[in-house]
Amino acid sequence: MKSALWPLPLLLTAVLAAPPPAPPAAALAAISGASLKARTAVLSSDEFEGRAPGTAGEEKTVAYLAGEFRKLGLAPGYTDGTYFQPVPMVGIVSRPALNFTVGASRLDLTFINDYVANSRHVTPQVAIHDSDVVFVGYGIVAPEYGWDDYKGLDVRGKTVVMLINDPPISDPQHPGQLDPAMFKGKAMTYYGRWTYKYEIATERGAAACFIVHETGPAAYPWAVVANSWGRENFDLDAPDGNAGRVPVEGWLTLDAAQRLCAAAGQDFAALKRTALSREFRPVALGAKCSCTVENTFRHIRSRNVLAALEGSDPTLKQEWIVYTAHWDHFGRDPRRTGDQIFNGAHDNASGTAVLLELAQAYRALPVPPKRSVLFLSVTGEEQGLLGSQFYTRNPVHPLERTLANINIDGAQFLGPSRDLEAIGYGNTTIDELAAAWLARDGRVLTPDSEPEKGYFFRSDEFEFAKMGVPAFYTHYGVDIVGQPPGYGAAKRAEYLANDYHKVTDEIRPWWNFEGAALDTKLFFEVGWEIANGDRWPEWKPGSEFKARREEMLRAAGR
Repeated sequence: MKSALWPLPLLLTAVLAAPPPAPPAAALAAISGASLKARTAVLSSDEFEGRAPGTAGEEKTVAYLAGEFRKLGLAPGYTDGTYFQPVPMVGIVSRPALNFTVGASRLDLTFINDYVANSRHVTPQVAIHDSDVVFVGYGIVAPEYGWDDYKGLDVRGKTVVMLINDPPISDPQHPGQLDPAMFKGKAMTYYGRWTYKYEIATERGAAACFIVHETGPAAYPWAVVANSWGRENFDLDAPDGNAGRVPVEGWLTLDAAQRLCAAAGQDFAALKRTALSREFRPVALGAKCSCTVENTFRHIRSRNVLAALEGSDPTLKQEWIVYTAHWDHFGRDPRRTGDQIFNGAHDNASGTAVLLELAQAYRALPVPPKRSVLFLSVTGEEQGLLGSQFYTRNPVHPLERTLANINIDGAQFLGPSRDLEAIGYGNTTIDELAAAWLARDGRVLTPDSEPEKGYFFRSDEFEFAKMGVPAFYTHYGVDIVGQPPGYGAAKRAEYLANDYHKVTDEIRPWWNFEGAALDTKLFFEVGWEIANGDRWPEWKPGSEFKARREEMLRAAGR
């Protein structure tokens, strides 16, 4: 069996960390695969129009969620006595035009086919003319690794072009493997995330920043970028209208980047090789970039949906466990022929269904847990984790009294699995709790199978982690009961290639939510133990989030 091959430390963890007595049976009985599938079907139906912020689909979605929480008897979770936390956002539709010139030659690129670009500036037009183009390797400044791709170059007013992900540095002791001492080896660090790359370009004063897309290191095909960026995009509605951000943010296809380099007399592959060294220095391509972005925008008040279950202990009820799942997806694209609705069945109608099922299980407890529980369905995840970012910076309950965040983004639809994959495995002590509960059911917790794809930075738990709150997030397992070896991994790859962020992410008759019910049970058990336990979850040594948590708790006198 596949489980016999799991690393020994995982099995030891499961044996040594014995779970407490099981929660009351009534709570676990409230979780069912049939209910999860029914809720997913509702949220991903055409009636909800793809659940985009600022649309009729949002109105239907948040009304449905509030109605379900109300039916369950959960208290409104926001300070004004409602289930809704307003999230001020600005929707921007950008119409870009982009060209590069090298001497007398001009390279005109086609929007969507060759590049995508937008401006987050809340202004009708952003234009850059004849901006010097500089290749800055991976665009990373990481002092702890002795790494600086800018090398002090003044890029103010310039256009920077950079590679996606972290630099894959070979391990000198183990040929063919990546050096674990450099950018965590195979695992992605935040330096490899595209959001970081725009942030550092902003910090350095660049006029435009283009990331070269490659499917392997990016972990998604160009179609995902085109679908996400070629439509209305949202940002939090900042008082300065985002004037401080890099004016133009965009992506180039690999082919477009190769053509740009060739026009500039450079070989893209050779440039990429030079970027794999601490000694890399920015390369001026001798090209000029001209880009105009016409913006239309609208200000909206989207909503996080919050419901609360008050704890039973008079003192400990001031402390909180927060479950999250984003309700939003990409809505409707009227430019498409045929199917226009991005239903987002797996991403994340299914995860939102799990959140509701968890609320139902907690309400079935004869006595609430000692600590309070917040069920938080956030907006704008697909737009850059906006709802969770807003909540963690405007928390309803203080983050220094928030013990943990358990995030659900996509539920198991292949049937029961023997495994569950922890994204960011080894970061917190929550892993041990989860492994122990899974062991009770004959299941195992496994590390992230694709740490190089940076999934931990791509869902809402990351915003809690950045603020110091220990976070737990999983991907559904692939060792499927009753299926041959490789079935689950093949189905996961099939979904990513064919359905992720596409109109085809629709519920299928054959989807089996019994595995989702098992995972929901685990999320309940872990949260229930934390809510009743004597010890707070902690970040482990070596985690980049540990210092922030310790600083927060010291300031709060803990």
